[in-house]
Amino acid sequence: MSNKPPPPRPAPRLYLATPVVDDPAALLAELPGLLAAADVAAVLLRLKETDQRTMITRIKSFAPPVQKAGAALLVEGHAELVARGGADGAHLPGIAALKEALPSLKPDRIAGVGGLTTRHHSMDAGELGADYLLFGEPDAKGQRPSAQAIAERLDWWAELFEPPCVGFAMSLEEAHDFALSGADFVLVGDFVWSDPRGPKAALIEVDAAIKKAHATAIASPDPAGSEHG
Repeated sequence: MSNKPPPPRPAPRLYLATPVVDDPAALLAELPGLLAAADVAAVLLRLKETDQRTMITRIKSFAPPVQKAGAALLVEGHAELVARGGADGAHLPGIAALKEALPSLKPDRIAGVGGLTTRHHSMDAGELGADYLLFGEPDAKGQRPSAQAIAERLDWWAELFEPPCVGFAMSLEEAHDFALSGADFVLVGDFVWSDPRGPKAALIEVDAAIKKAHATAIASPDPAGSEHG
């Protein structure tokens, strides 16, 4: 066996969560410009709960512009609507939802999972066949671990396991730190949409920050090394 170091991980990419979509027209008009401005790998479509037919119609309206930009469209929850709406996959809120959705999504579509509160849950999700794991999203009460705890979980997962990990960033600083910790993707949402300069400026800035963090991580392969001593 050779002792060559493993190749560096590719630079993290953005995963853009939409606001909760009720009237899609304005967002549909804005989305192509956003996706052209930054390196967005996937879009998470968060739909307002309504009747199935309306939700399917909304998924169908988002799939072409997202896919044309070279990104994947994932639907938050609602795995049963993914194929009918022409989306690429679903993001599922925990192990039970993942188990239930896998038969309808695999092998053609993406099954991502969040809501993983323990390392044990995370390993279970990986073994079940999740295509990515999301760490750091707020729970139903809006609570989440500290940014440092999320970064440590990402670092642990990235070092030991194959499926990609995603860091849920609630600020530019978190996006940078999670990229530094080994996240394959950084999920951004509310703070981008609420930026007073507009979402495009925010997205470009976040994209630059995660690329910069990745360059730093490659230059010094163990960014946390100095903190372990």
